[in-house]
Order: sequence, then C-alpha cells, then structure tokens
Amino acid sequence: MKIVVCIKQVPDTAAIIKIKQGSSSIETEGVQYVLNPYDEYAVEEALRIKEKIGDSEVAVLSMGQNRTKDAIKTCLAMGADKAIHLIDDLFEGSDSYATSLILAKTLRDIEYDLILCGKQGVDDDAAQVGPSLAEMLNIPHVSVITRLDLSDDNKKAILHREVEDGTEIIETSLPALFTCQKGLNEPRLPSLKGIMSAKKKEIREVNSEALGLSREEIGSAGSKTEVAALSLPPQRKGGKIIKGEPQESIRELVRLLREEAKII
Repeated sequence: MKIVVCIKQVPDTAAIIKIKQGSSSIETEGVQYVLNPYDEYAVEEALRIKEKIGDSEVAVLSMGQNRTKDAIKTCLAMGADKAIHLIDDLFEGSDSYATSLILAKTLRDIEYDLILCGKQGVDDDAAQVGPSLAEMLNIPHVSVITRLDLSDDNKKAILHREVEDGTEIIETSLPALFTCQKGLNEPRLPSLKGIMSAKKKEIREVNSEALGLSREEIGSAGSKTEVAALSLPPQRKGGKIIKGEPQESIRELVRLLREEAKII
C-alpha cells in the first residue's frame, strides 16, 4: 500500500506571537517552528498501517520555505520512507484553495492508495485543505477521524469519528483521503536510529514550473481569500483574590459574580 501524508510546519503553540507593524502577517524572527500537532497523528497512523500490513510505503508531502525541511525530517525520523518538498517563492501567500491546487497537481503524478492529513493547521485553523484536496482529486474523504480500520483485502476503510452524543461509523472505498485528530493514536517520538537514518532518505524538491502552474494560479494571485488584518486578543485583567472567612468569601464571590461579572 502506498500512503501519502500531507504535513505542514507551523509556529510552536508556546511561542510568543507578534504582528508586524502595519501588516497582516506575524513576525517570524525568533519564532520556533514545529510539525503541525494534528499532522503527527496522520504520520503515526500511516506508520502503524505500514507496520501492520507490510509491503507499504509512506511518503510525506509538504509545502513551505526552506525551514520546512525540519518538519519533513521529523517525519522521516519517525519512520516515513521519503518526502517531497514543494518549495518556490511563487507558492508564498497561497490560501487553502491555492495550497490544495498545488498539492493536487503534485499528487496527480504520484501513485497512492491512501492520503492522510491533520484535521487542521494550528496556525490558521481553517480545516479546509484536506477536504478541498480530496474534491480536486475526485476521491472520497472523511474528516476528523478517531479510528481507521482496513478491510482484509485493503480495498476499503472503516472510519470512526465523534459526533454529538455518539460515534459515526463510515465505510468507504480506497483510494480516499482522511483527516486525523487527537484520539486516533499516540504519536511516537523519533528514535536515535530513526534520526540517523533520516539523513539518508530522499527529499525531492518540486517547484511551480515542474507542476506546470503559472503565477496567476498560485500564491496570493491564485488565492480565493485574503487576510485583511491581524490583531491580538485584548490583554486579560488580573484576577481578584477574596480574603476572609469561608462564609464571608462565598457571599462576596456571589456578589461579584452577580454585580460585576453579571453572569448569575
């Protein structure tokens, strides 16, 4: 089975984010970038499938600047076999639609049985690339899965995903695309052996010319949406500490909740 995992490099969620003055983008200087957390579940699931059924290949596909190779190498160290790095200045500024188009153009020349993605990137939280990519490839897709089982002949997949007050079970034929979320598995950490072997694995670079894409189709020119502005949330006020005897403190707390916070 040939499995492709689409991944993204994102700012570390623990990083302090600053917005560029008069801009709709963030300051990247000094920001630590990591593999998108939801993509870790996708990589782990691909590796578990490979270990279970054997005779499989896991390829990683990612788009981004040169630093994206760090996220790609993390996947290779976890156990992925090879990677494709979509890198071109013309790709910069692509929204979910343009990104999906670039990925779709790449995948049309790749043999695959299964495509896995994280349910969303933690930077923009759009959750659009996976479903959009599946639609462009004209293959079935199921989002936010928490369990994936393959049929005995590996021609179908049975998926679980959480819905309100229950679990939805879906069966679909392959090839298909699934987006993964927390609860699907527990991603492994790269071993020392994996880190060393990753240095020998192939990372093939692909640009817009190789995909036959013009500058009008990609980047900000080919995007359907535009970020008009970014702003940080208002700074939270400090909390109040209520001192005194328990009964007095409770009465004061109730008064504050009713008269100041106005939530009761």
